[in-house]
Parts: sequence; C-alpha cells; structure tokens
Amino acid sequence: MPTCSTIREIDTFSALFRQNGQLNCAVVQGLDLRREEIDWATLRCSGAVFLGCRFPDDLDLESLRLKGAMIFPRVTGLPYHPNRHSLYSREELMQGWTEEVDESLDKRIYDHFHHKGGNRPDVIESMTQRIHDHAIDDALHDLLDGRVERDGKKKVVGIMGGHSTPRTDPYFRKIASIARALTRAGFYIASGGGPGTMEAANLGAWMANADDDLLEQALAVLARAPIYTDDGYMQCAQEVIDLHPNGSSSLAVPTWFYGHEPTNLFSRHIAKYFSNSIREDGLLAIATYGVIYAPGSAGTTQEIFMDATQNHYVTFDVISPMVFLGENRYKDETMLFDCICQLAEGMAYADQLHCTDDVAEVVDVITRYVPVTG
Repeated sequence: MPTCSTIREIDTFSALFRQNGQLNCAVVQGLDLRREEIDWATLRCSGAVFLGCRFPDDLDLESLRLKGAMIFPRVTGLPYHPNRHSLYSREELMQGWTEEVDESLDKRIYDHFHHKGGNRPDVIESMTQRIHDHAIDDALHDLLDGRVERDGKKKVVGIMGGHSTPRTDPYFRKIASIARALTRAGFYIASGGGPGTMEAANLGAWMANADDDLLEQALAVLARAPIYTDDGYMQCAQEVIDLHPNGSSSLAVPTWFYGHEPTNLFSRHIAKYFSNSIREDGLLAIATYGVIYAPGSAGTTQEIFMDATQNHYVTFDVISPMVFLGENRYKDETMLFDCICQLAEGMAYADQLHCTDDVAEVVDVITRYVPVTG
C-alpha cells in the first residue's frame, strides 16, 4: 500500500461519483455500493480503504485487494451501523416508537448495549462501539465545520444542567429563553440531548424562528407532562413539533451509557455515543463560545470541573466563558462558583467566570465574548 500524504474521506454517493473512478488514497465510509453503477474493473483504488461498505454479491473483493485496497468488513447482527457517515436525527432514533410500546431504534440500541455488558462488553462489541463513536466524532466535525448545513463554522455554546428539571420549573423557561436568544444572535446551541435542562436548551433553539406567542404555547403544551417518566411526555413534545415543524438547528450529544432516557425531540442533529467519557469531554471541547450551567446535580458538577480543567490548561487552545445560572445554587448551596473562582486566581480564565440569575445578562456575556486563546 502506498504512503498517502492526503487522505480523501468519502461518505456520500455524490462525493464518490465526483472521483470519476479514481479512489487512490481515499477512505470510503459506510456506503452501500450494491445499488450503484460502478465500473469495478477499471476502478483505481491503490491505498483506498473501504470501511463497513456493502459490495455487490458477484464482486470478487480479492481483485480490489490486489489493486492495493484495504477492506474492513461489516459486522452483522447489530442494531446500529458502526461505520455510519452522518449524525442521527430524531426521526431515525424514534423509528418504531408508538404510544403503546417503545420499540424505537434508540431503545433497541440501548437494550443491545446493556445485553452486551454495558461498560464491559466483549472484544468484538467493544471494537464496534469504538468504531461507531469515532464515526460520530467524524460526522460531528463535518457539522460544526459547516459541511453539512453549508453555513460556515459554527459558534457553539453548550448548555448544561439537571436531567430531572421539570418542564414547569422556572429554570426550564429561562434556559429556553437564553437558547432562543443566542440562536437568533448566530450562536449554535449544544446540549447533552436528554430531558430537563437539555430539552429546554434544544427547545429554545428550535423556537428561535417562531414568535413569542408560539414559544408560550409550546411551554404550556409541555407543562402537561412535566417529567420524562410522566404519561404523555413524548406525545407533548411531538405536539410542539407539529405546532412548529420547521424549527432552527441545534445539536444534542446524548449517550446510551445511562439508563434509558428519551433523547429530546428538539435537536436537528444528534451525536449519540456509547462512551460517556468521550461524549462529556467532547461536548465541553466543542463549546468554544462558552458553557452555561443551570442548576444540576452530580453530573453537572462533574462537567463544571471538566470545563474548568480545559480552561485552566487551555487544552483546546481557547479560553471560553463559564456562566453559572443560579446564584442560590452555585453561591449559597454548593459554593461551586467560589471554588472555581479560587481555582482560577491568577489564570486567564478568571475573567471568564460569571454567576447570575438574569437571562439578559447571560445572553450579554456570551454575545460580548471575543475568543481568548492561550
């Protein structure tokens, strides 16, 4: 196999056919090549890598190997595609769900994950999960770099907080309002993808192109089933989608690691991972325009210290705001804000720490921020 100085990643059929049969030093990821008219006899593929592709039954794969291609076979019997080439959508993950029974793809993957040992899978399952999460990483960078929505590099703001925050909680409304205002200002909202504060964040982004009355109507609909374990929880979310079917784009980054919580329906793009550690660190890493922390429990506390560590050591070459929404929670009850301020003394990110209960102030902090490098 030749040494390739430039690797071309090909994960769509349009990109494949633009190569005009020249796949030397290309990586072809997750494509079903059985239905396409490809002249395999003349195909040039020295140094090419085929990841999890499907080939015509009558094709002699050895002929590709003799030309210098490397073929990673598909692993069968899985409810997920390890070499997928795009993020998930809510429609894909919800396929199979009904009001009577949850047989969604999301639930089937979760059941498979735990049947295979959860965080202690066998060798093959461990390998396919890692391949899957790498594919999600790759698709996520395509989105954030502007190659999916063709809108330029995204200015990502992360919003964290409790998964059990009811839809009727004042902080649910605050987060929805913040996310809506920031999306309107050109920022891109990313959440952990689950219920509670995470749903509020994606809801606010979704409603950015709706008027105020429609947001109020949406909040009233959701309030009929405040907690994700309540009857009618998903139906209320779908009712909001039906009220406003063409919302603005945002990102959800959930995981199958925890107990089966529904991925909220208000994110256009879903980067769902098996590895929770990769998911959490990655979500904070992409939020280069700041992270907003609504009241939460242990998971939110962990994310606060992970974010502080990234800022402290300038791990990703940028120092970004940490905004604590909830003075009682973060100053009085837990003193987490004071703790992070003490940790930051003498460091560049000390100036990027804020604690408030005011929605407008949170939005102002983010919109005034100018990226600070280490």
